[in-house]
Amino acid sequence: QVQLVESGGGLVQAGGSLRLSCTASGSIFSINAMAWYRQAPGKGRELVAAIISGGSTNYADSVKGRFTISRDNAKNTVYLQMNSLKPEDTAVYYCNAGGYYPGGFWGQGTQVTVSS
Repeated sequence: QVQLVESGGGLVQAGGSLRLSCTASGSIFSINAMAWYRQAPGKGRELVAAIISGGSTNYADSVKGRFTISRDNAKNTVYLQMNSLKPEDTAVYYCNAGGYYPGGFWGQGTQVTVSS
């Protein structure tokens, strides 16, 4: 089993920045990929960004150039730096981990609200 704990969400004005963190514990040897997903009210869950061991990354088109995913293996933590935030980025953001993405382990979610 893997436990994921997220932090860093909050309320920010459009154009602002936030950094989300997700720390993994438990059977972390099984983790090859970590990712961030988000779910806005009334919409399905969508991939925001993913990072695979070795450093390969993948981003949703809507966040390319604004968001950066990174991973600190020593801390078992993945980060999502979000810049130039837009109201449409408002959602609950979920950390995900597993052999690939989406993996089988999810965090509890953290709310990000961007005001116009």
